[in-house]
Amino acid sequence: MKIVCSKSELMKSINIVMKAVPSKTTMPILECILIDASKGEIKFTTNDMELGIETIVKGEIVEKGVIALEAKLFSEIIRKLADSDITISTDDRYQALITCENSQFNISGKAGDDYPYLPFVEKDHSISVSQFTLKEVIRQTIFSIAQNENNKMMTGELFEITDNILKVVSLDGHRISIRKIELKENYENRKVVVPGKTLIEISKILSGEVDDVVNIYFTRNHILFEFDDTIAVSRLIEGDYFRIDQMLSSDYETRITINKREMLNCIDRATLLIKESDKKPIIIGIDDTNMELKINSQIGSMNEHIAIEKEGKDILIGFNPRFLIDALRVIDDENIHIYLVNSKAPCFIKDEKESYIYLILPVNFNI
Repeated sequence: MKIVCSKSELMKSINIVMKAVPSKTTMPILECILIDASKGEIKFTTNDMELGIETIVKGEIVEKGVIALEAKLFSEIIRKLADSDITISTDDRYQALITCENSQFNISGKAGDDYPYLPFVEKDHSISVSQFTLKEVIRQTIFSIAQNENNKMMTGELFEITDNILKVVSLDGHRISIRKIELKENYENRKVVVPGKTLIEISKILSGEVDDVVNIYFTRNHILFEFDDTIAVSRLIEGDYFRIDQMLSSDYETRITINKREMLNCIDRATLLIKESDKKPIIIGIDDTNMELKINSQIGSMNEHIAIEKEGKDILIGFNPRFLIDALRVIDDENIHIYLVNSKAPCFIKDEKESYIYLILPVNFNI
């Protein structure tokens, strides 16, 4: 094999596929990038057996061939070469010669035939969304997935399609995040649970441009994202997702409207008094015209008032401040509506159309 590519094109493609190189594996071949120049185009592929990514690299094929090169080493070599054309050539002993101007590296590779190719996904069932929309939806929900593997289902996000609506849901046992997106056409109804790790890595390589499209294909066991010159295939999490509709009550005793930025900044200031190991709640008191936010910790105390519009009863309730910050940071609206029942029931932050819903459970506190 012999290929010639610019450094910028190589680095762009390496940065994309590195997202699916496993940090730990019992299969050394998976620590490699597969370079496939056997069929008229150059493809880089990585696969950690949960997520696989393949991208087309712009360049010239002088001699066809396939090789697998250790990903981290290959990436660092290319990163530190001059900004010029780079030639990668291999021999029949799987040695790779990388040359750029006056630099030469000779490194050992592995047979490309040993590399596990990505699972084949029939492109029968799909939806199309803009890269901007998908990137935003992930950003606005991913913080609510569970970080540990005790409940596998909580480490993923529900993608539910009903006619022309895509609903994305995440939860971790303390909060629920929901985003609803209107699609440009009706699609077959479908529910799948996508690993959070997959969505985090996909989000990093999406351009985020409104005019760039992502085609998403579904099978029983896999989801495929196709955009630009890249495809990413992920296993789905098996099983039925939680029945969240039972948790989403429309009843409330108190409804407030508040400036989002003021509330976010206030809670952010309050966290200055909380150490990472502390689990001190922020206590919120609501009366006719004010929201009072208080926090007491070993470091000190804070008390602040924010003007609000209120319907219904006065209420005193406590929350984990981090959960409120996570939700408020991803809401774009200037003013938000918060719905409450009592000090033991979850609060809901949502807009009139319910295009977003954030449910947060309260915590106990001592006055």
